[in-house]
Amino acid sequence: MSYSSAAAWRQAFPILETKTRTGHSLVYCDSAATTQKPQVVIDTLQAFYAQHNANIHRGVYELSEKATLAYEESRHNLARWIGSRFPEKLVLTHGATESINLVAHSYAQQVLQAGDEIILTIMEHHANIVPWQQLAQKKGIVLRYVPINTQGELDMDAYANMLNAKTKMVCVVHVSNVLGSINPVKKITEMAHQVGAKVLIDGCQACPQLPVDVDEIGCDFYVASSHKSYAPSGVGLLYAKPALLDLMEPYQTGGGMILSVSVDKTEFLSPPQRFEAGTPAIAETIAWGKACQWLQSIDTESMLAYKKQLTKQLMQTLEDMPHITVYGTSENKVPIAAFTHAWIHPHDLATVLDSQGVAVRAGHHCAMPLHQNLSAGATTRASLSFYNNKEDIDALAAAIDYAERVFA
Repeated sequence: MSYSSAAAWRQAFPILETKTRTGHSLVYCDSAATTQKPQVVIDTLQAFYAQHNANIHRGVYELSEKATLAYEESRHNLARWIGSRFPEKLVLTHGATESINLVAHSYAQQVLQAGDEIILTIMEHHANIVPWQQLAQKKGIVLRYVPINTQGELDMDAYANMLNAKTKMVCVVHVSNVLGSINPVKKITEMAHQVGAKVLIDGCQACPQLPVDVDEIGCDFYVASSHKSYAPSGVGLLYAKPALLDLMEPYQTGGGMILSVSVDKTEFLSPPQRFEAGTPAIAETIAWGKACQWLQSIDTESMLAYKKQLTKQLMQTLEDMPHITVYGTSENKVPIAAFTHAWIHPHDLATVLDSQGVAVRAGHHCAMPLHQNLSAGATTRASLSFYNNKEDIDALAAAIDYAERVFA
């Protein structure tokens, strides 16, 4: 099949042909929570368990060697996908949350001292706040938060004023999971490096939506998640500059990261294996590598242009509805829209939308500080990908109209 058009992209995702329990066609608008999976990824996962299932790295028999080769090929595919020049150094974890915690424990805890400062942003996901809060409480580190403007963009002047000789790390989301805003991570990194700070970027929402090039960005750490990138759940990646990896001690210990063990001491393997204790999610990692290959077979310019069109249609549709308030109106954003209704609670709205076959998320989306900043206890969020179309947006609008009649 040729994947040169939006219709063909959609056809690659079999779940979009299903019916909901109310008999409606599924309108999936929750890709920021997890993306759907193309048939090629589903086939890869099934084929591994049906034909290639074995543990990796330690088996000398054919099945294990083939599984190991496929796993390590996926490591390289993932590294190329994010623009890393060091594919053999990419660390594979059990999720982006683990990747961030790994940096917090294995790097920041070793290097940072009392009085040092870490800069976060008010739009961070809890996974990029809580590890730093825990570290700050333990070591007496100061956390500072970059605010946003009324369009949901980072206040770069405030960020510039926060940077100083005490700044040791800047941890920032590439794309907000609530606002959809695309942050200027290259500029953020350049400014941080001018004061000697290291930069960690949460790329979970960026990798499914944008071309990512960690070498061009220049960041020190970059994390991403499999299930938000058209692959099965259970895998994360951590890109780190090799010199930093060499400084880091293991975050977890166990099988798979051992050079030698005696009754008195243990020696660990070099990175990345040093940080990959335990049996990994083998099939899921191989399927993620296949997802990356599949994504790279799609014309990037066409996909980006289509997503830009979807973003414009989504925003215009919601902003034209008189009782809807949309948060995050930057011109530079992906098709994610968090909104509130004048009299329908976000959870009630999401429940009624579900009755019409429209799947959206309601709540704080693991971004409570941002919602507090927005003076919104919760929002309803519609998040799209390239497998969505204008008909999905029209169905969302029609379902909101229906909800207004229900709660009139």
